[in-house]
Amino acid sequence: MRICLGIEYEGTNYAGFQRQQQLPTIQGELERALSEIADEQIQLQCAGRTDAGVNATGQVVHFDVKKERPDKAWVLGTNTKLPPDIAVSFARHVGDDFHARFSARARRYRYILQNTDYRPGVLSKGVSVYRGQYDVERMHQAAQCLLGEQDFASFRGADDESRTSMRCVHFIEVKRYGDFVVFDLAANAFLTHMVRNIVGSLLLVGAGSREVEWIAEVLEARDRAAAGPTAKPYGLYLVDVTYPQSFGLPHRNFLGPLWLP
Repeated sequence: MRICLGIEYEGTNYAGFQRQQQLPTIQGELERALSEIADEQIQLQCAGRTDAGVNATGQVVHFDVKKERPDKAWVLGTNTKLPPDIAVSFARHVGDDFHARFSARARRYRYILQNTDYRPGVLSKGVSVYRGQYDVERMHQAAQCLLGEQDFASFRGADDESRTSMRCVHFIEVKRYGDFVVFDLAANAFLTHMVRNIVGSLLLVGAGSREVEWIAEVLEARDRAAAGPTAKPYGLYLVDVTYPQSFGLPHRNFLGPLWLP
């Protein structure tokens, strides 16, 4: 039978989601815990492989298992075996036609930066600090050229293994909430470091060192060297994965830290 899980994690202590030899990962911890509960070796598939230091409130995984257990048991039992910075939020029995990655229609990320001269205490690993003045309206305006299906080679990480850099961005917004600036993006899928590379480039526009039209020029260049630096990993969250309603998965309204609207 196939089980789907919703997963939350704080990624600071892990070398990303994907299982690695000799390094702690989200997948490694989940597979270890689930294998204990299932009393068999479990291998996961996930909606999106997040990088080292990246958080998630809406990650989705699935696995196949022989023994029957109620959904509640998968949640409560697995959570007793996980470290405190990883948690299962829901479990659902699904059909064999469900795949955490290939059935997904969209992924949504939020990048949250704290725009102050001082470093945070409570949110020391939950946001990235950027000092100076940033024009949010300029960044939002510049970002709109990224909408639709386009070649995002200029925002592709050097270690990305995707067959194509074509992606379809559904929406992208930049807003300020007091001392916090939030970049909100959804797409059918994302390349490695794509969100952080977009944010790093938009910050140059917000700081006034690049014109609004520059982002369109970067996109057209299809060259990573044309874009800005990669934004810091802290503050990036995978907040939602969208699936067809026919799978009956719960839709969570919590889209990131700080309970932002």
